[in-house]
Amino acid sequence: MKKKQNNESEVKKNWKEAELVLTFNLKPIREYQTPLMQEWLEAPLPTFTSNEQERFDTSLKRAITNISGWGEEDLKMKFIAPIIDLGLLVEGNGITTCFDRTISGIVEDIKLVAKTDFMVASGYMNVIKQPFFHFQEYKPVLNPTGEPMAQILEAFLIAQSKNEKPLPLYGVEVVGKQWTFVIMEGKEYCISPAYISTEREDLLQIIAMLRKFKEILETRLMKM
Repeated sequence: MKKKQNNESEVKKNWKEAELVLTFNLKPIREYQTPLMQEWLEAPLPTFTSNEQERFDTSLKRAITNISGWGEEDLKMKFIAPIIDLGLLVEGNGITTCFDRTISGIVEDIKLVAKTDFMVASGYMNVIKQPFFHFQEYKPVLNPTGEPMAQILEAFLIAQSKNEKPLPLYGVEVVGKQWTFVIMEGKEYCISPAYISTEREDLLQIIAMLRKFKEILETRLMKM
């Protein structure tokens, strides 16, 4: 029987992915792709304007040259933020975005608190209604005091506790050069193959998948 956690002092910090799987009876899927993940992975490569192409080339060159020496904030501001921008994850039409937002909720009598590095949700300005997308990153390798995948799963579980409808949730885990995409449906979460952001074709696919999520959000999730 799980012990109820009713105040901040009782909140468990630094969950491991395996602990969340066991505690909340989650099912990781790595051996095959679910229909939603397959749809996401098949996103067509982007067609850039001349300005976007210049920004892409600059970001890629900068990452190839410098990413191994960047700290976490350098990675975020000098590379991840421009790639998110090229992925067209922008505010407007009932969608809001935010960086470094802490969210919390009660899931099966256990209080969870997660800090999401970047989030896309319905809402306006700093008021969040319904989260759809969570982004977690660590640099240069897994942080000994926290796992980005565990942080994503925490954020997903919190979002499920708040969402009025059982919508699928989308996310990205970034560890150094490596980007991994995640979709959670109910208790199942599907993990994509890893993409290496300093490889041109992989970076194009990363941007393609960010743009595909924007399409899914606007044409499907916001209408459910």
